[in-house]
Amino acid sequence: MLYLHSLEEADEVFKALSTPMRLKIMQLIYEDKNLSMNDLAEALGLTNSAISLHVGKLEQAGLVSIQTTSGKRGIRKIVTPIHDKLIVDLAPHEATKPCYQDEISVGHFTSVDAHPTCGLATPSTIIGEFDDPRIFSYPERFNAGVLWIGWGSITYNLPNRLHAGQKISEIQISFEISSECPNVNEDYPSDIYFYINDIPLGKWISPGDYGTRKGIVSPSWWPSLLNQYGLLKTLIINKEGSFIDGTHRISSVTIDDLNIQYNSTIDLRFSVPKDTVNCGGLTLFGAEFGDYAQNIVVKVYYDETENY
Repeated sequence: MLYLHSLEEADEVFKALSTPMRLKIMQLIYEDKNLSMNDLAEALGLTNSAISLHVGKLEQAGLVSIQTTSGKRGIRKIVTPIHDKLIVDLAPHEATKPCYQDEISVGHFTSVDAHPTCGLATPSTIIGEFDDPRIFSYPERFNAGVLWIGWGSITYNLPNRLHAGQKISEIQISFEISSECPNVNEDYPSDIYFYINDIPLGKWISPGDYGTRKGIVSPSWWPSLLNQYGLLKTLIINKEGSFIDGTHRISSVTIDDLNIQYNSTIDLRFSVPKDTVNCGGLTLFGAEFGDYAQNIVVKVYYDETENY
């Protein structure tokens, strides 16, 4: 989900979507996430240079990503949508809030409680052996592009770039995620709980472990019997509560309840308890696996206040 706080912030997106041809491109790539630049040019009756121009505008606005893969007739440039929802605050604000953004690799967790089925893989190889929790302590885990556990928890330390006199007003955390089945099962719900600094934010139920096709950005060697891709979700904590994708409220916990100050540690924990109703594990996909070429993306909005 792409959440924009003002019309000014959304200006580049609106410009990218201002032509019927680009809207048609977005429609086609949502219907089929394996379309290349050549496929789009052929489907729309455009030249390669024209399709490159249109797709370039969409990429510049952060709406699509382009991945290069090998095909039967040479290199294919696959065009993939990044977001499944777009929310724009139309009500005017006194000023667009300042923010900072960071991207965290899935292997850069600070603590883990992993139980089989579990594993890690880099873009080039599987780390250690399947279902061996010891691998989560191996140094190679910092290069991991995908991570999965049958139950347990994973914690990440989020950068705190605030200075004295600044106060967080909203946190957005975007990630590609799915359940974790011993093989693949698209009807395999899992209760995934979220915490910041040990404060429970609520849960989201992952529908399944997706594997009926290859992940769009996954490496070619990735085994077909392992989960291939997830859903791109955004966890949002603001002054109204905690949400998934801005519309699904998961709790009444607000950003003020977290009491994050400029010198606070910010720990994000994903958890699937063994005794939850739907204990279906979790998989986190990084930039080199799944359908979306991104890691865990953290965006923090803040206010300037002298009395903080």
